Amino acid sequence: MPSRFRSLSEHALAALLALACAASASRAEDAGLIAGVFEPPRAAPELALRGSDGKELRLDRYRGKVVILGFGFSSCPDVCPTTLAALAGARKKLGADADRVQVVYVTVDPERDDAARLRQYLGRFDPTFVGGTGTAEQLAEVRQSYGIALGQRPGAGFSHSSFTYLIDRDGRIRALMPYGHSSDDYAHDVRLLLQSGGRAAAARE
Repeated sequence: MPSRFRSLSEHALAALLALACAASASRAEDAGLIAGVFEPPRAAPELALRGSDGKELRLDRYRGKVVILGFGFSSCPDVCPTTLAALAGARKKLGADADRVQVVYVTVDPERDDAARLRQYLGRFDPTFVGGTGTAEQLAEVRQSYGIALGQRPGAGFSHSSFTYLIDRDGRIRALMPYGHSSDDYAHDVRLLLQSGGRAAAARE
């Protein structure tokens, strides 16, 4: 059963709770999610970054889709490629529903990861993935908004929060997926959010 989270700033505790705690969801539409549930859902902080597709990266571009939002960097040796491979696998498992999902990956390494490098890196996993970059100040503000911790990692560049956010079709953060979950887990939760999330978006369709 999904866990409960109250604050984005409690990301470290949230990740542990997502793995270790069991609780009943008060919202029937969230029952069955593998990822830890945010209760209540909250509006995802907006982005205003340079997108790897050459456009301004804003979450409202993807209203009507489920967005999976993660953070990492192109020279990451382990965590980032593992997560991105799982997300690419999930899109394949979703079949026709894959076009209703958008993966957004924001760099924590603006010195190396310009838009072109992110496009090349993410394209190795799935050409539809969109990366975000900007100034160090812009990215620090985004990390703060999403409770993303960042530190130096000897020999590997950075250590950073490795969970991903699941954002519904109305732009609300609905769940947090800890690192290490499979493509099956992502596909499972995305299907549930496509069925239950984004009532306003569904009304516009």
